[in-house]
Amino acid sequence: MQDLKARTIHAGFVKAWSQAGMFLLRIGTLMVLARLLEPKDFGLVAMVTVVTGVFQLFQDAGLSLATVQRPSITNEQVSSLFWVNILVGAGLAVISLALAPVLVSFYHEPRLFWVTVLSAAGFLVNAAGVQHGALLQRQMRFTALAFIEILSFSVGGIVGIGMALAGCGYWSLLGYSIAPTVTSTACLWVATHWIPGRPRRGVGVGSMIGFGGQVTLNSVIGYFSSNLDKMLIGRSWGSEALGIYGRAYQLINIPRENLNSAVGLVALSALSRLQDEPDRFKNYFLKGYSLVLALVLPVTIASALYADEIVFVVLGPAWKEAAVLLRLLAPTVLIFGLINPLRWLNFALGMVGRSLKIAIVLAFLVSASFFIGLPHGPRGVAFAYSAATILWVIPHMAWSVHKTMVSLGDLFRVASRPFFSALAGGAVAFALTSLAGRSLPALGRLLLGGGTLFCLYLGMLLFVMKQKKFYWDLVTGMFKRGPSAEDRPPLI
Repeated sequence: MQDLKARTIHAGFVKAWSQAGMFLLRIGTLMVLARLLEPKDFGLVAMVTVVTGVFQLFQDAGLSLATVQRPSITNEQVSSLFWVNILVGAGLAVISLALAPVLVSFYHEPRLFWVTVLSAAGFLVNAAGVQHGALLQRQMRFTALAFIEILSFSVGGIVGIGMALAGCGYWSLLGYSIAPTVTSTACLWVATHWIPGRPRRGVGVGSMIGFGGQVTLNSVIGYFSSNLDKMLIGRSWGSEALGIYGRAYQLINIPRENLNSAVGLVALSALSRLQDEPDRFKNYFLKGYSLVLALVLPVTIASALYADEIVFVVLGPAWKEAAVLLRLLAPTVLIFGLINPLRWLNFALGMVGRSLKIAIVLAFLVSASFFIGLPHGPRGVAFAYSAATILWVIPHMAWSVHKTMVSLGDLFRVASRPFFSALAGGAVAFALTSLAGRSLPALGRLLLGGGTLFCLYLGMLLFVMKQKKFYWDLVTGMFKRGPSAEDRPPLI
């Protein structure tokens, strides 16, 4: 436990650098595919993935988090959980196959049948690597996890772009999504050198399955509420409208997912080992929370100010309508940056029941906003979505920290420094590009405005807000030696 701080910082920066690489890979692949494919191709595949994507939450069944969160675990328990994951993955594949004609009828689109059938294969393959990934995370081997993640997405990008160049159309998006799953599972098995044994009864996995079930239900509710908008738009406004809305949503979601993933997995692994030390737990959580907000806020401001330039550079001129949607969705980057880390707090403390109740209320509010905005098209949905999350953010934060060692005042104090720094940087950047950047091409305006924003933001945060020491400690901690094979805790 005494080297937990050094290991956490080292693992956090490994994860952060890997997520930066993932961000570039995903954006780069998106830039190429957006120019090789048409909006209706993306919309067609989205009609399937918005429904079958929820099954990916079930194939994990929350059991990876149960493995990580458990103070101690045996080989028999992990082996039993592995076979549970396999059974769930096989069941989801069968359900997906049965769902294919239903989606064809719902969307009135016969091409969806074989898209759904091929998507089903990924469930069983992915389920086979769930526990192997959890064991690496439990051991905080984030360098290995980062390598596997980057390699898998690189393979997916190569396959997807190669198929698109070969004229495969929307099938290239299927290759782009399935190839990383196969690569990742194979690499996880090689990295852990762990072979599951046969399942056993009476080894104490019942409580872990119950914990995982509540975690899964949390994720399912969150997934449904954040994807219902795509189902409704696809049903009411067609594949082209969904394709444009989906790309704007993806541009917003990529940085949000990467930033939360960069800190979240490491923070949860560390916090789960500090459940009996409230002072250290609070200190670790607030530092992680501060780091997420420090990364999220400039992204939010940049997305709002330079939506036109971002869409033109990343997607191309054919996607101009996506810029309006990107700007309308920009507030959700900040809102979810504020509330998503609170799940670490609740999960690490075993308060999954509270997190589930919060997720249900949020899902109801967000779903209602989609129906309110739907008559006004994708723009109406985007505006209503952002408005609903803004109204809910303070009650969400207060409920999440109620009767924990972290107070609402602690969250406001941590958030205030990056918040005011980002506002100041954004104001100056907007003024500069308004005065001097109109004659520049889109890429020039984006570089000028984005560079000014981030430089001023860093200056404000480090020196005016006096956060230099905090980030200096993080940076120096990154270069400390990570745990060797002898220093690491046992795999199980």
